[in-house]
Amino acid sequence: MIRSMTGFARREQVLESGCLIWEVRTVNHRYLEVALRTPEELRSAEGEMRAAIQAAAKRGKVDAVLHWRPTADKKAAIEVNESLLDALIARTQAVTARATAHGGSLTPPSPVDLLRWPGVLVENQRTDLEPVHQSALTCLGQALAALDAARLSEGSRIGAMIESRLVQLEALVGNLQGRLPSIRERIRARLEDRLANLTLPTEPNRERFEQELSLALSKMDVDEELDRLGSHVAEVRKAMNATEPSGRRLDFLMQEFNREANTLSSKSQDAETTRVAVDMKVLIEQMREQVQNVE
Repeated sequence: MIRSMTGFARREQVLESGCLIWEVRTVNHRYLEVALRTPEELRSAEGEMRAAIQAAAKRGKVDAVLHWRPTADKKAAIEVNESLLDALIARTQAVTARATAHGGSLTPPSPVDLLRWPGVLVENQRTDLEPVHQSALTCLGQALAALDAARLSEGSRIGAMIESRLVQLEALVGNLQGRLPSIRERIRARLEDRLANLTLPTEPNRERFEQELSLALSKMDVDEELDRLGSHVAEVRKAMNATEPSGRRLDFLMQEFNREANTLSSKSQDAETTRVAVDMKVLIEQMREQVQNVE
């Protein structure tokens, strides 16, 4: 079963200490790229979170955002490190005095600048964050399961669209294969008419003519291309039913489809074959656009 690379899932879990909200989005990408954003309090669990996402998605750009909203009575209290602040003020005054003694001048830092110094403001956590970490991982697992279900659902729609185009492609191949004998006869008759209209001093060598005719027909023959198109149809169906991600293989098969359709068009000797080749290219392009979204 194929999966789409596009999906969205949102899961919320309410705890006694607050509320966890996961939002996970995925879009098309050549490789797997994970962008993870978590609040500062839960950043220590990012390694496990990233590993869970990488296990759930094999390809695509994944944007995962965790929101943490602690309850009012559990919010961290902000305290000032008085000793560090006093040391900073004393050091600032000493530097300012030295600069003045040497004829220079310094603008003293504002209170806001002092409070921004690392370690001056300290958050006193009132919540044991270990249970929150575990709940965040559990909630992430639920969000990833919902995301996988959404991607599978979208993948089934893509698969149905591709299957309908494969059926049409098979019909075109079958129709052209049925017309090949009459196409060969028309080509033969056309070449014989041209030969009959030529003014030659002697009667043409019939055996040589048959050899040249066989060579011309072999160059125009499209049996091999039609057989390969049928083989590619079977390979696409096999890839769509594979358990492993098959987006790259499907993309390669679309390139092979295009190659055979182009060869068929270049060998075309009548308007109907050209029309069939054009119709094939349209179907292949429609499939290729959808395959770009397959994991």
